[in-house]
Amino acid sequence: MSAIELRNINKVYGNSFHALHDLSFDIRDGEFMVFVGPSGCGKSTALRMIAGLESITSGELRIGGRFVNDVDPKDRDIAMVFQSYALYPHKTVRENIAFPLQMAGLPKTEIASRVDEAARTLELTTLLDRRPALLSGGQRQRVAMGRAIVRKPAAFLMDEPLSNLDAKLRVQMRAEIASIQRKLNVTTIYVTHDQVEAMTMGDRVAVMKGGVLQQVDTPQNLYNRPDNVFVAAFIGSPSMNLYEAVLNGRTLTLGSNSFEIPERVFEYRPSLNGASNRQVIVGVRPEHMNDATIRPSSAEISAPVTLVEALGSESMVHLNIDAPWVDAGDPDTVVDIGDERAAVARFSPKSTVRAGDIARVAVDAEELHFFEPVTRTSIW
Repeated sequence: MSAIELRNINKVYGNSFHALHDLSFDIRDGEFMVFVGPSGCGKSTALRMIAGLESITSGELRIGGRFVNDVDPKDRDIAMVFQSYALYPHKTVRENIAFPLQMAGLPKTEIASRVDEAARTLELTTLLDRRPALLSGGQRQRVAMGRAIVRKPAAFLMDEPLSNLDAKLRVQMRAEIASIQRKLNVTTIYVTHDQVEAMTMGDRVAVMKGGVLQQVDTPQNLYNRPDNVFVAAFIGSPSMNLYEAVLNGRTLTLGSNSFEIPERVFEYRPSLNGASNRQVIVGVRPEHMNDATIRPSSAEISAPVTLVEALGSESMVHLNIDAPWVDAGDPDTVVDIGDERAAVARFSPKSTVRAGDIARVAVDAEELHFFEPVTRTSIW
């Protein structure tokens, strides 16, 4: 068993900076868990504490049921893959992969067997006699993974391992890493600031902000049922559009626009029933807004178009909605009407709207998200 349990984990540095606040959740045996959040949110600190590279100020950490707060990194039975490949330039691929096994004093026959097995899994067999200088970035990252795999650890810890790769190779490598993890069925914690990486790779995703865990859930639940404004805006690309609005009965007023909310919304969000001029934060994802001249809707708004980005398969249309814009990262920020930060909508490529037009925008009102203005938590 290699489940990992975190109970009220705190990290306070000598300068009194509180980097992690009461971090508590379980990572199941064989699960691929992703830590995601903006820079400085504490995700790498949490990973390093699990690895034993950072001390734990308070709380309990267990790996495979064993209390490991004060256990040395080498005795925790984990393998770490870093952002930098950290390969020995004078050693071949074979020698780099074999190095941790040699340090552990394993027999040569077992070392050779494990290296060959890892090389087959990572498609490195033909590269075993090359040195790192002759490898591409993706190949070097696979060698670094091979060095971790051969140890057959209880858990893999990966700290932004794809950050040094170009965009196309990142897409390829994230699919390969997820496939390898499922094949090996080893508990894995993966740190990234890229929410697309998190959503495509993780069985579950832990979203963090300012050292505080915001939500742990499956990628689909994070997208469909975010716990708060921060998670709602962080998950999804482009980000969710968030505005202050007023709900009166079934009528939502968004700036100078008003439309009816379908009855079904009140069925799965019963706390909205009976609203009388209730102040809410309303969120709508770009993919739930389209050109009403192409896809009409009973919920429509009008807004000036400030920019159109034609991407071939779709057009990103920037709209100046005349309602107070909400900053998902700062609970004290509500921007006045007229602020330049426009909403973004995904229009059909057939749309003919251009910058300067007043667009008729069809809103999929069944997909709207509602949040309390003060607590910024979801309304259900």
